[in-house]
Amino acid sequence: MKHGKRFNHLSRIPSHRKAMLSNMASSLILEKQISTTLAKAKALRKFVEPLITKSKNDTTHSRRIVFSYLQNKHSVRELFDEVSQRISDRTGGYTRIIKLGNRLGDNANLCLIELIDFNQFTKESDADTAGKKKTRRRRKSKNKAPDSSKNTELKPNNKGVTKSKKKVESKSSKKNDNK
Repeated sequence: MKHGKRFNHLSRIPSHRKAMLSNMASSLILEKQISTTLAKAKALRKFVEPLITKSKNDTTHSRRIVFSYLQNKHSVRELFDEVSQRISDRTGGYTRIIKLGNRLGDNANLCLIELIDFNQFTKESDADTAGKKKTRRRRKSKNKAPDSSKNTELKPNNKGVTKSKKKVESKSSKKNDNK
């Protein structure tokens, strides 16, 4: 039965789970993306997004609350100085989970969890598409029959003689046979 199971316990005791999520959140804030299992990434998302929301209000009280969760002053400084500036206009959904496939040893679902506004690949592609103007073009039909007169004159057959010359030769040979 699932009574009272509001979050994934990740098969760990509470102290181990809290320490693991704290370390993963610190790594995510410092590195901007980490690779982990899907279950841990979903648990980390629920752990780190409220901390990112608290970082929007840069007060001593909010810094101390975030430090009580992370226990790493470098990640707290990074969160309040750099991350909160980039996500200030976003109302939520600060992380993205990208599924990578299964691990070879135990077939666990692997994924990449990243902070949304810090992905270099999408930022570069957005800048490229913003500079280029897209044009709309009509799709050409693939089933349209080509002009047959052009094809007979231009296409060589397997002997290297064009079809039109072959027709002329065959007609002249029939006339010669009839005489």
